[in-house]
Amino acid sequence: AVQEQACLALCNITAGADAQRDARAQAAVDAGALPLVVAAMRAHPASAGVQQEACSALCNITAGAGAQGDARKQAAADAGALLLVVAAMRAHPASAAVQEQACLALCNITAGADAQRDARAQAA
Repeated sequence: AVQEQACLALCNITAGADAQRDARAQAAVDAGALPLVVAAMRAHPASAGVQQEACSALCNITAGAGAQGDARKQAAADAGALLLVVAAMRAHPASAAVQEQACLALCNITAGADAQRDARAQAA
């Protein structure tokens, strides 16, 4: 599916431990990636592949500390990512890959040092 491959590409672009990873994640957000990942999850709830790769992309985009990292986490929450990640876990309980990537996405989205961190954790 196109949506699955697009989410995989976004995941790969925003992956890594290099110094530019945060810049790539921020560029993805600035380009409007978060609403598109969320839209893919909404449009294809029965596709374990789309859900897995979307969760992977969310995980990578929301990784990182500092004010920009916290802002990306909040932007993902504001886009509706938390509810969709939980929905993916419920829809695909037998998929270890979906469960793993969803847990990693939840971990990153609900982390942070900003004032909204507790609200994101409570929403999850």
